[in-house]
Amino acid sequence: MGDADIPGVTVVQPESPAEPQETEAPGPRRMVLNMGPQHPSTHGVLRLLLELDGETIVSAQPDIGYLHTGIEKEFEVKNYQQGVTLTDRIDYLAPLSNNLCYCLAAEKLLGLEIPPMAQWQRVMLTELTRLNSHLVWLGTHAIDIGAMSVFLYCFREREDILRIFEMYSGQRMMTSYFRIGGLALEPPRGWHKRIKDFIDVFPSRVDEYEELLTSNGIWIGRTKGVGFISLEDMLDWGVTGPMLRAAGLKWDTRKTQPYSSYDKFDFEVPTRTENDVYARYLVRIEEMRQSARIIQQALAGMPDGRWTADAPHVVLPDREKMKTQMEALIYHFKIVTEGFRVPAGEVYQVIESPRGEVGYYMVSDGTAKPYRVHVRGPSFGNLQAIPEMVKGTLIADVIASIGSMDFVLGDSDR
Repeated sequence: MGDADIPGVTVVQPESPAEPQETEAPGPRRMVLNMGPQHPSTHGVLRLLLELDGETIVSAQPDIGYLHTGIEKEFEVKNYQQGVTLTDRIDYLAPLSNNLCYCLAAEKLLGLEIPPMAQWQRVMLTELTRLNSHLVWLGTHAIDIGAMSVFLYCFREREDILRIFEMYSGQRMMTSYFRIGGLALEPPRGWHKRIKDFIDVFPSRVDEYEELLTSNGIWIGRTKGVGFISLEDMLDWGVTGPMLRAAGLKWDTRKTQPYSSYDKFDFEVPTRTENDVYARYLVRIEEMRQSARIIQQALAGMPDGRWTADAPHVVLPDREKMKTQMEALIYHFKIVTEGFRVPAGEVYQVIESPRGEVGYYMVSDGTAKPYRVHVRGPSFGNLQAIPEMVKGTLIADVIASIGSMDFVLGDSDR
């Protein structure tokens, strides 16, 4: 069977001249290969059109749009509290990160002051989300390159994190636990012990991952010197997050533009200078250790007090008060049925998600529904850099290169 008979493969040959000369050397014979959107190593429904000269990538073209959800338009017909559930589904590996950014944007427009206890809980749970996301990345990235044991170990720890989320909210993934004004529910009984038991053991689990990979000759051979792209090109394309930090740029909005009391925590921003797949692996490994450090500080210094802001026109009243106070019952009815009005204005809020910078641009026209919500997701910017990253490399290195980006297609196709 020839190349032309293989499904998904197109043979591209140069046009032959009208009168071919016998002495003229034959032109290059190139092939266009569809990688995805069903290929497991594309981490979702990404389609790459790869033009090959033998096994060398001549050009690459990402094709997105297979997972378009219309979430940004959907925001416009939901009241502000209903919009929280939409943010969960943008990046299914870091739903609480999107919850947080959306809530912070709305709270800026409302001028709400969030109690310290709610802010610290948000930080702690968002860092657990970062661990959850990095564990999925490491496990799937490793299995792409052939290290199956790491995948099983990472999902062992991820299961513990999902059970913590379920304990807090009743949901394992789409928790919608952060709400405008604070938290959806009071932290459950036993939360402190449950998280402490997990985080005390977790650093030793990271040691296990490193024992399997960091000095592994096969892992080093598949990742060192692979997937290079200059820092200047990444900045031009809008790449953010661990990709930039692996190129030596010490930029993390938790440090440079602190939000939700991150300025109260002591942690480092890990960087490398090698700017390859291996460096991105080391950066994310160290980020997991730093997230564990933040969580331990949150456990040790968690403030007492309210878990929602004192804003009865925004926050649902306590259910016990509803049984005895007519005013609380009326507020509950109005917030649930009509929502709450947000002063007219616009705001842009940025946070650091596991993949990079998430930005929410929110415009209010003074009604109970946002006029416009636009999401600047990190995955879209990172995906733009693929052609520059893989050009001139071998097709076998494409899988390692795109895996090092850690994108989520739902974060790109909104």
